[in-house]
Amino acid sequence: MEESLLLQCAATMGVAMTPILELRGAIPFGLALGLPPGLVYIVSVLGNMIPVPAIMLFIRAIFRWLYRWPWWQSRLDRLVKRTHLKGRIVRKYRIPGLILLVAIPLPGTGAWTGALVATLFGIRMQIALPAILAGVLISGGVMTAVSLGLLSLWF
Repeated sequence: MEESLLLQCAATMGVAMTPILELRGAIPFGLALGLPPGLVYIVSVLGNMIPVPAIMLFIRAIFRWLYRWPWWQSRLDRLVKRTHLKGRIVRKYRIPGLILLVAIPLPGTGAWTGALVATLFGIRMQIALPAILAGVLISGGVMTAVSLGLLSLWF
């Protein structure tokens, strides 16, 4: 029983760590596994935050390295352009904008995008990490409530 719970928590955390799915995928996933909502929330928030410092520390170096190959140049240029478009709210409102960008659980938002936007806009990690965490906490609450509501309708 304990081993199964640990594996389910690890799987939920793994989903939360992945780009695109992040918290939006991890919470319904963990609830579908039958984990308690509070545990799903905590594991998903932790999993979603794990890659954020690494993204902020290494993304510029990774981009510089990838720009050496022409195949990556156009793809990275598109990613940076989309990130700047998503980051308009951050450019305008700075920290509250970063919180909002991360908090809205829609495709193209979340901790990964928030970390990339914060890095590209030069927001220091000491300021960006608490803002991203606040956004993740809000998003996690929204996703937990929505997922529980949908599950109650379904079952």
